[in-house]
Amino acid sequence: MGGLSYTAVESTKMATAEIYGKILCELGEQHPDVVALTADLAKSTKIGDFQRLFPERFFNVGIAEQNLFGIAAGMAKAGLTPFASTFSVFASLRATDQLHTDICYQNANVTIIGTHSGTSFGQAGATHHAIEDICVLRGLVNLKVIVPADGLETANAVRAAYATTGPVYIRINRGFDQTVYNTEDYGFELGRAVVMHEGGDVCVIANGSCVFQAVQAARILAYDHGIGCRVVNMHTVKPLDREAVLAAVAEIGRIVTVEDHTVIGGLGSAVAEVIAESGQGCAFKKLGLQDRFSAIGFHEDLMAINRIDAESITAAALQLSRARVAGVTARAAEEAPRPGPAAADPWTDEV
Repeated sequence: MGGLSYTAVESTKMATAEIYGKILCELGEQHPDVVALTADLAKSTKIGDFQRLFPERFFNVGIAEQNLFGIAAGMAKAGLTPFASTFSVFASLRATDQLHTDICYQNANVTIIGTHSGTSFGQAGATHHAIEDICVLRGLVNLKVIVPADGLETANAVRAAYATTGPVYIRINRGFDQTVYNTEDYGFELGRAVVMHEGGDVCVIANGSCVFQAVQAARILAYDHGIGCRVVNMHTVKPLDREAVLAAVAEIGRIVTVEDHTVIGGLGSAVAEVIAESGQGCAFKKLGLQDRFSAIGFHEDLMAINRIDAESITAAALQLSRARVAGVTARAAEEAPRPGPAAADPWTDEV
């Protein structure tokens, strides 16, 4: 068996976590080594379908995230392929020691699905906002970190995680994400960014829920201001696509990063490290939570409050597009080579 049992159009009605649950069932059908674990969050992390189809391969360890990771590591060393599902904030903060020692140190084949990431569980408040998880986890040896932009990219990420040796952390949101892709066949590759929109005046590098906002901003910049904005979906934070960053530095020299995460240690910091090591001039700005906790509210409102929505990205890109950078001349979009596989244009509405 194989293949999704729903179309891309139908996927817009499904939460990203629900698509993860479907793909996990697909993998379970194809690979008897796949097992699923949860810390009493099967319903919230949408793996109930796997439990019903494969009850003998489903394990609920109770509200004990440290135990969850320890058991998953043991199963991986015994030849199984565990997918451990819990909230991002618990995976990254409550069980970091077990993730570090039991999973990463042993380079165990465990995939951690962190749901309710960023401020997507907005109503739950600071205890359930995962705004430091990338900062914590990208420093762990052997751990790969993926932040999909929507449900279809999550499907690709989950399949890639199964095919990858060693531990993987996939960070997804709580609710119904905006649809970024209209097909799974756009060239997803672990560690390889995807260019979503071309432009030669400024580059926005985003991931997760901010990719949709960045593409909206690029369209506003083009139609309302005549500004060409390259949008790069940096879905893999570790390993980071250094070539995509260096191409933006050399060809554009003006980069904005945007993430639903603190600006300390996340995507913006990873990009900044590449820029600093390059020795090239670049105007640079990080959008995200500015070393503070988020307010409580609906996710779409919090994106505006935390200035990671399309309007805020547009304003930051406009400001940066006017910056003078020594040795850098903005190039037209058609002159700039693509640093990664180009995505099929998912936008069908007219501006």
